[in-house]
Amino acid sequence: MEFEARRYVIFNVSELGTIDFSQVLETSSETVRLSVDQTKTFVKWDDVVPACVETLTTKSNYYTHDEILAILETEEWFAPISGES
Repeated sequence: MEFEARRYVIFNVSELGTIDFSQVLETSSETVRLSVDQTKTFVKWDDVVPACVETLTTKSNYYTHDEILAILETEEWFAPISGES
């Protein structure tokens, strides 16, 4: 599996400034995905948990690729376009 070693963590946007983007697979605080209410975000990495992730105080459990895909399909992360059913 291509993403077997990849892990993800969700945390409050208020902690985005503590992320060292050289340690994670996102490029900047401007490019991360936000929850629908814009209070949460997530980062991903491969293999070893980055130090900047370990120190987050609002972090969730660590998720696998399949687990994060399921989470991102929930209403907290995905808002249907008006008129869609």
